[in-house]
Amino acid sequence: MKSLSALLTLAALAATSALAQMSQPMVDENPTKISDHVWAIMGFPNLAIVVGSHATLVVDTGLGPKNGATAARVAAKLAPNNPKLFLTTTHFHPEHAAGEPGFPPGTILIRNAVQQQEMEKHGQEMIDMFSQRSPQNKELLAGVVLRPPDVIFDQEATIDLGGVTARLLWFGAHTKGDELTFVEPDRTLISGDVVQNKTMPNIFGDGGTPASWLAVLEKVAALNATHVLPDHSAPGDGSLVAAELNLISEIRTRALALKRQGLSPDDAGKQVSADLKAKHPDWPNTNAAGFVKSVYAKLQ
Repeated sequence: MKSLSALLTLAALAATSALAQMSQPMVDENPTKISDHVWAIMGFPNLAIVVGSHATLVVDTGLGPKNGATAARVAAKLAPNNPKLFLTTTHFHPEHAAGEPGFPPGTILIRNAVQQQEMEKHGQEMIDMFSQRSPQNKELLAGVVLRPPDVIFDQEATIDLGGVTARLLWFGAHTKGDELTFVEPDRTLISGDVVQNKTMPNIFGDGGTPASWLAVLEKVAALNATHVLPDHSAPGDGSLVAAELNLISEIRTRALALKRQGLSPDDAGKQVSADLKAKHPDWPNTNAAGFVKSVYAKLQ
């Protein structure tokens, strides 16, 4: 079994989008309405709050208990009469999961089995790594103890919130345990890192592969989402799914062509990144070097 530190060698090359936001780890208390039953707290990362008539679901926690408590407080304001609060996480990284201790007692924590395995193997390592990135991170993550979920599922779990249903789907891609939430009847997809908006894909450690990510996106496309809320970029409509599929396919195809031409992984990464910058000059991040390295490493 490889250690997380060994797996980070490749992942660190690809994590430019998320790490660029590390200087802003606090959760905002002003939610944005995404669809009839879904609200978002925009930040690092974007958190989702799904409100039904008798229960509320929060997706992701923010970095550390202080942010988790803020998310729970916003959820309570949006639905003060709901007796049940559910919490799930898109993947095991600390900005998505380490705020759980800030949620009130009685919160029902639910996540997929593969993500929980990653949490048990590497969760504390990731907390320690994030704590070293800044004094603020260290303060936010001080003393965090991760508890086991109340509910663990394999492929899919459905939560009836009252007039609205949340489907929790294990797909993988960015990490092995990536979880997406599809909210019906809104047709709103809470996409984690799997579908982003004008942001480069990032395979973390021994998570997915370029080819498996494309296969996941084919499944996601079948959901026919109307609204999409990514975790590290702006919300958008259902076209973000096709855009993500096209982007990953383009990067993979171009990288394979450059590999056949004999270019080194570094040179290929620079070339693909430059091509994307010329094609998308308004995008905040077109650094595809990490993803190109995943293709070169035969993570097909």
